Amino acid sequence: MNEFIYAGKHLLTFSVAQHAHDTWEFIYCTSGEGELRFADGSLPYQEGDIALIPPHVPHSNQSLGGFTNIHINVGNPTFSFAGPTLVKDDSNGFIRNAFQAAFFLYSESHQQQTSLLNAYGNVIVCHLAAHSSEQKLSAVTREIRSNIINNYPDCNYELDAYLHSLPFNYDYLRKLFKKEMGVTPHKFLMDIRLQTAAESLESDYGDASSISEVARMCGFREPLYFSRVFKTRFGVSPTAYQRHGAGGEEA
Repeated sequence: MNEFIYAGKHLLTFSVAQHAHDTWEFIYCTSGEGELRFADGSLPYQEGDIALIPPHVPHSNQSLGGFTNIHINVGNPTFSFAGPTLVKDDSNGFIRNAFQAAFFLYSESHQQQTSLLNAYGNVIVCHLAAHSSEQKLSAVTREIRSNIINNYPDCNYELDAYLHSLPFNYDYLRKLFKKEMGVTPHKFLMDIRLQTAAESLESDYGDASSISEVARMCGFREPLYFSRVFKTRFGVSPTAYQRHGAGGEEA
């Protein structure tokens, strides 16, 4: 997930012919403005905007005054966007800095390049999803999301108890969260725990850790339950994933 595939840069450019990619493309406009055109519409953009374009969606890029950008391709990003989307960077330009660092790193060649680029893929995807969500989410959904993120490593965290403690109907909260986030609160919690577990198993720390330790630090009280839901999500057991990654096979 969030596999970093490619990074490129356009210097002053006025037109990019229609094309499509096999993976998601993220385009950060570093200067100028223009319009991304699709078969069923367009996305006007300006400096500081990031366009998110799904796989296999033909698009062109047109600008009267010219634009510059950094564009990257990421495989299987962990967000809930379905169609072309525009996200605005924050006032600190954090996402721009991440794009610039990732482009520079992609242009280098060293032993840890792939691992570092995938780390940047995670950072960029998480910030795009979080920043876009912040612009659209209701206050109560933001509160629930923040509570889950802050507490998911705790094996004793009781999401239902927390939801029932809020001054809203439980079913209303569940439906509102799913409408705004694309998944239920419980699915959001499970996704964070499993994704963190996968990243831990791939890391140097994970190589020295038992499956029970990884399960516990990601909020799973029972290692057997963790192994079952992990295999359902990733197609291999945690042990196989730890040894061979997502493409690992059972012994």
